[in-house]
Amino acid sequence: MIDIAFAQQSGHGGSPVGALLFQIIFFVALFAMFYFLLIRPQSKARKKHQEFLANLKKGDRVVTTGGIWGTVVEIGDHTVTLKVDANTRITFTKESISHYQPSQKAEGKED
Repeated sequence: MIDIAFAQQSGHGGSPVGALLFQIIFFVALFAMFYFLLIRPQSKARKKHQEFLANLKKGDRVVTTGGIWGTVVEIGDHTVTLKVDANTRITFTKESISHYQPSQKAEGKED
C-alpha cells in the first residue's frame, strides 16, 4: 500500500516552471472572467445612474429606491425634493432616486 502512494507521488513528469506558468495563466483567466462578468457591468451601471442623476430636472416623475413615486420640484447639490401628493413634499438624497416613473401611456392606460 505504501509503495503505491510513493509511486503516485513521483509520477509527475512535469517541471516546476510549467506548473508555475499554468497557475499564472489560471489566475489571469480567473481575473478576466471576474472583470467581464462582475466589475465591468457594475461600473457601467453606476456610470449610467450618475448620468441619470446629473440630468434630473424639475417636473420629472421619478421612483425612489424605497418605492415612493413623485415629481421633482427642487434639486439641490446632494438632495432632491419630491412632490408625492397635493400638499406633501419629501426631501431625499440624490442617490436614492432609482429611475423615471413609467408613464401611463407606456403602460397602455391612456386617458
